[in-house]
Order: sequence, then C-alpha cells, then structure tokens
Amino acid sequence: MSRVEPIQKVSVVIPVFNEQQSLPVLITRTVAACRQLAQDYEIILVDDGSTDDSVALMTQAAEQPENQVIAVLLNRNYGQHSAIMAGFIQASGDLIITLDADLQNPPEEIPRLVSVAEEGYDVVGSVRAHRQDSWFRKFASRMINMMIQRATGKAMGDYGCMLRAYRRQVVDAMLHCHERSTFIPILANSFARRATEIEVAHAEREFGDSKYSLFKLINLMYDLVTCLTTTPLRLLSVVGSVIAISGFTLSVILVAMRLLLGPVWAADGVFTLFAVLFTFIGAQFVGMGLLGEYIGRIYNDVRARPRYFVQQVIGDRRPPAAQEEE
Repeated sequence: MSRVEPIQKVSVVIPVFNEQQSLPVLITRTVAACRQLAQDYEIILVDDGSTDDSVALMTQAAEQPENQVIAVLLNRNYGQHSAIMAGFIQASGDLIITLDADLQNPPEEIPRLVSVAEEGYDVVGSVRAHRQDSWFRKFASRMINMMIQRATGKAMGDYGCMLRAYRRQVVDAMLHCHERSTFIPILANSFARRATEIEVAHAEREFGDSKYSLFKLINLMYDLVTCLTTTPLRLLSVVGSVIAISGFTLSVILVAMRLLLGPVWAADGVFTLFAVLFTFIGAQFVGMGLLGEYIGRIYNDVRARPRYFVQQVIGDRRPPAAQEEE
C-alpha cells in the first residue's frame, strides 16, 4: 500500500458570480470553519465577472490578513468551472476544496472533507442529503448523473455538488489538461486512484437566484456529452443505418400496398410521403447538430486561447519567488 502524504495546508476555492448578498455570511462562516482545522488554510475567492458589489466585498475581505482570503478577479464571465481552474492555479495547499458561494452547501462541512481525505483518498465527493431544490432541478441532476455514470463507468452519486476535496497531485494533473470544455468532478475522477463520497447537508438558497437557468442546463448537458465521449457520433451512424434500412423497407411496403390496394387507401400516398420525408430531415438535422458540436470544440481547441484572463490578484501573501513559478 502506498504511503499517504500528510495534509499540511488546505486551500478552499470558491467561484463567485453576483453573490453580494451571500458573500458576507459566506466569508464569515468559511473562515470560522477553516479555523477549526489543524492545518494551515487559505480561502480563494474567484470573481467570475460579477456586475454587482461582489468585487468590493471580496477586496475588503482580502485586505484583512487575519482572514487568509485571496481574491482573484477575472476580467469577464467565463463560467463556474473555468473560474475554479483559475483558483486552482492560485492554490498552494496539499488539499484543495471547492465550494459554491450560494451557501446551499454549508462551509461547516469542510473539516469533515479534510478528515476523510486524510484517510488516503485522492478525491472526496459529496452527496446532497435532503436536497432543497425544485423537482425540475432534482430531475435534471438525476438525468445528468445517470448520463455521466454510463459514459465514464464511475459510480459517483452526485456530480452536481461542488463541495468536493482534491489532493494536490490530482489538481496538478487537471491543470495540465488543455481542453476548453472542462467538467472538474469528472476530470478529477479520471486521475484519482482512490475516490469516495460522503453525505453533506443541503439548505435552501437564501440569497438571490440560481445561476443555472433551463438554457444553461441544456448547454451543460451538451458540454458533458461532447467532452466525455464520442459515443453520440457512433450512435449517429447506427441510427442512420437503421433509418436507411427502415426507409428502404417502407418503400417496398408502400409499392406493394399501392399495387394491391390502389392509391386511394393512403390519400394517394401524400401523407405517407411527408411522414417519411420529415423523418429523414429530422435525422439529418440531429446528425448535423452533433457534428457541429464536435467541430466547434475542435475549432476552440485549435485556437488555443486561454480558459480565462486574471485581471488582478488581491491578498496573495506568498513570497515573490513562489508567485513567479506559476
């Protein structure tokens, strides 16, 4: 059995997007939870292009050394997972914990994640117990989790909960991946030797509204499908073959029915013709849409633009030499 490296420092990475109402409570509760740890800690708040007063609140917290808060300001909105990757770059801990800023997952669970990680796990995930979300959000998460499990073969129960802990080597491996569409929990599990999940509390959202609308959930589903596997392209070939065989069979049947029963039985075949035509057109559009998704991702990767641009870092108290190594 390999030797388990002790955890000397814990980094908490929190992406923030228009969370001015929850930020004061979030910072207070997260600092209080981290002070219970036996290890050193740092709290990294990553502003993902907020348009409210979130930046001012983050800056104010980072300017108070006793909080151990670092504020990373991105120049615009890049999305939750890109913001977390920006926090990973800044993190210096042996264990990195991600946490949403909406307080639905309580920061008080941080010591539990650290305790479980000390047992030798590379990734510690979490399952939201008694989830306080609408039935639509629960149903969408259930479908996404099932899709991920089938595509990856990893039997993790809740990929949507961002309260998770990652060992340093797993984070370093993720930072060396250059694809633009990144879903961190799945990517981390591909590098983890030992992973586990624990149940954590889940609360109703007290401040603001969810940042995941129906449109964003649909985009997330497409991102997951196209960044996880090429199965849809193979499935497209299978579906195309089935439609081609079905179309040929139907054509033979229609010719036979016309010869035996005459043209009157199916309104001279007009309705049947349109049904077959629409079936083929729909299949073609589905195929072109899937191909377009993959081609678009190839285009984005070929351009090799950075995932994000850090405009400013406030509160970084590491030695200058350590900062230059990034």
